[in-house]
Amino acid sequence: MKTWLCFFAVAAMAAGQTAYKAPRTSDGKPDLSGIWFTQAFAAAWDIEEHPTLPNIVGGPSIIVDPPDKKIPYQAWAPAKRKDLIENHAFDDPQAHCYPSGIPRVAYAPFGFEITQSPGLVVMMPENFHMYRIIPTNDNSPRLPAGMKLFNGESRGHWEGETLVVDVTNQNGRTWLDMAANFTTDTLHVVERYTRIADGTLHYEATLDDPALYTRPWTMAFNIRRETKPGYEILEFACWEGERDLAHYTQDQGGTQKVGGK
Repeated sequence: MKTWLCFFAVAAMAAGQTAYKAPRTSDGKPDLSGIWFTQAFAAAWDIEEHPTLPNIVGGPSIIVDPPDKKIPYQAWAPAKRKDLIENHAFDDPQAHCYPSGIPRVAYAPFGFEITQSPGLVVMMPENFHMYRIIPTNDNSPRLPAGMKLFNGESRGHWEGETLVVDVTNQNGRTWLDMAANFTTDTLHVVERYTRIADGTLHYEATLDDPALYTRPWTMAFNIRRETKPGYEILEFACWEGERDLAHYTQDQGGTQKVGGK
């Protein structure tokens, strides 16, 4: 319980932090560069509140809106999620080494590195050969609606201390976590990265999908910066389409365990 209360206290402080001003890059933008690790580790298993069970790290919901901290699914969606858990538990795309999708890449249990140059932010997760190239002053046309990608297309801009990233064109094949909270290809995500201390990024993502949700909703948590001298991201290599998931997600009795359900 103490850990959960600390999590909410940190999130509250992050939301209200205004005095800190990040170091600047050569073009005067907040410097977000460095190697970063999520502090919402348990969200990888389930972004909603869930208990600790064998092979599952329990934790609080990272959803901050709506107030009940639940995903505002349309009436038909829970039945599909239940079917995914009970009959397709080994279909989690990330577990088969496909890109995590947005926003999952931000709280997946892997580190990522941020580098910047004028007009460009690049994020390089250590897993699955992923990278995100985010232009911040690009007014060129967006991808055609029919061109879908696992991580979609990201366009960024700066709002004071915050990098705002607008993400479209995801392919709907990703899950938000191991608990089968699924997505569709009409998902629209707006991320906000704000450096609130030398070693801390505050992350928010608002998800909007009229095909799946009754309303837009928001998750938020902090991400810590690695400060150990000489620390480097190591490649977590994985072959797309990996099929061995069933062999390492079962308990001793052979019962699959997904998302605590």
